[in-house]
Amino acid sequence: MLEVISIVLSVIFLMFLAYRGFSVLVISPVLALFAVFLSGGESLLAHYTQIFMVKLGDFATVYFPLFLLSAIFGKIMENSGYALSIADYISNKIGSEKAVLAIVLSCSVLTYGGISLFVVVFAVYPIAVELFRKSDVPKKLIPCAVAVGSFTYTMTSTPGSPAIPNVIPSQYFGTDAFAAPGIGIIATILSLILSMLWLNYQVRLARQNGEGYGNYQDNLIYVSHDKLPSFWMAVIPVFIVISINYISVNHVFPNMDTSYLQSEKYGATDIQTVKGNWAIIIAVFFATTFVWVANYKKIDIIRCINNGAVESLAPIFNTASVVGYGAVINSLPGFAVVRNWILSLSPDNPIISSAVATGVLSGITGSASGGLSITLETLGAKYLEMINAIGMNPEIMHRIVAVASGSLDILPHNGAIISLLAICGLTHKESYKDIFVSSLLVQLTMTVVVVAIAMTFGSF
Repeated sequence: MLEVISIVLSVIFLMFLAYRGFSVLVISPVLALFAVFLSGGESLLAHYTQIFMVKLGDFATVYFPLFLLSAIFGKIMENSGYALSIADYISNKIGSEKAVLAIVLSCSVLTYGGISLFVVVFAVYPIAVELFRKSDVPKKLIPCAVAVGSFTYTMTSTPGSPAIPNVIPSQYFGTDAFAAPGIGIIATILSLILSMLWLNYQVRLARQNGEGYGNYQDNLIYVSHDKLPSFWMAVIPVFIVISINYISVNHVFPNMDTSYLQSEKYGATDIQTVKGNWAIIIAVFFATTFVWVANYKKIDIIRCINNGAVESLAPIFNTASVVGYGAVINSLPGFAVVRNWILSLSPDNPIISSAVATGVLSGITGSASGGLSITLETLGAKYLEMINAIGMNPEIMHRIVAVASGSLDILPHNGAIISLLAICGLTHKESYKDIFVSSLLVQLTMTVVVVAIAMTFGSF
């Protein structure tokens, strides 16, 4: 019993301290070792150097190239004006009277095109302030609109998304970012509809109560919209990411001789394991190159590369630290009790079990990619064995765990939520309720819907 209590206490402190603003780079190893100490484990240093750091390194080894390229791509899109051009165009076409929808769709297009959600926030926030002020929509809804467009369906449901939670399952199930496209499209559409119903309801309620934008001092740098590049030019990199990703996984890699991957020096793997990650890396690389070549006189390429490289470090190591934390927790006797409980929820149905496990662990860590990595690292092989035994398409499992990872992760201690509120100059008290409903509750609903569809119709 004490072993389980040690894990529970460790998780509670992790959530609380992350919410208070402590870096997970520090508190993840400290609280992992705290759990080891309470559970009466062996050497703390052995758990730190041989488990925590090894798993942190394993995650960084696989995904650092994608984090690095995505960060540089985002900086180049920002420096070229492409990101702002896309957001500005969508906002103008939809109109200020539909300010919330304009911001949601702007964020969706940008994140689906491979731009980091942190870059998206900076690009879209000035436009959101302008639109919300003009239409007298409460500023407190800006974080919610950004979260819906950036942290939900484009991160987990939309087929082909280069978001990390949609890439991670590929390594474990031999799938790719387009896995179970039918299920993914349904989840994307329903998620957008439900989230917009809540947001529009909040806008109507605010107007009935005479609540306007609010009295805020928005310290923004003015950007001339007259000098922005063409929207059609700006959107080309988005199509490059999507098209090259699709072509690579469906036509290029299947026709290549990749038998060399079976060599020990390459980890004795196969193309099914790495194709999803490879395709995203290639797609983002070519999209980045296109933007640079098209704007080589305008872009400070050295600054973009250097700043992007530096800014990629915090996200990758924050997530990797959470993965290391999960590996230590997984090594403790108490975790076997937790794992057996999760599997016992539906011992013959890996769909339900995997959805619960991923959602719970993503909530505990406050990270979709962290929770998903922990789930698949500890239970991925078991789930793959279960679905192979019953002849289930691995694409179903890919989409289930991806969608589930984006549900409970959006708790108050989520790093992206904390950063989003800070950028907008708002507090949890002002804006988190709407984020909770339109993002967390809607994504929980989507997890249930996706599970129901998969169990009823299978993959399509």
